[in-house]
Amino acid sequence: MSEIIKVGMADLKVASSPDGLTTLGLGSCVAVALRDPVVKVGGMVHIMLPDSTAFHGQHNNPAKFADTGIAELIRRMEANGARKTRLTAKLAGGATMFQVTNKSDWGQIGDRNVDACKKILKDLRIPILAESTRENYGRTVTFYPETGEYHVKAVGRPLQVI
Repeated sequence: MSEIIKVGMADLKVASSPDGLTTLGLGSCVAVALRDPVVKVGGMVHIMLPDSTAFHGQHNNPAKFADTGIAELIRRMEANGARKTRLTAKLAGGATMFQVTNKSDWGQIGDRNVDACKKILKDLRIPILAESTRENYGRTVTFYPETGEYHVKAVGRPLQVI
């Protein structure tokens, strides 16, 4: 019997086949799903902010930030038998939920989150196989490490499987 493991905001979890991972209500946050297709171990991190260094050590939750969250997810996946060299990624979220008249960094947090995640994954040589990012609507996602399917649900839109 498989289980769907909930990943909260600024949280990360690892699952092995046949279990899945889900996170609810992605707005400007990004859910990065990583998978090792050989051992069918997957992980998901629900990232709120792009860069922990802007907070000068005033944080204790690595999952909150793209730079520390992706690194911690990889570490935990490797502890569960995954190999970094086999990992692939899928992304969802990073929406612009509110129109902001000034183009401040905080007004464009969804874009910044997506850009940070993509840069980190590129630097780590982890290919991004698919994404459902940006736009102006929230998402709820479920990821299945066994198959690599990433189900993206949004109100008023058909189910997207990436």
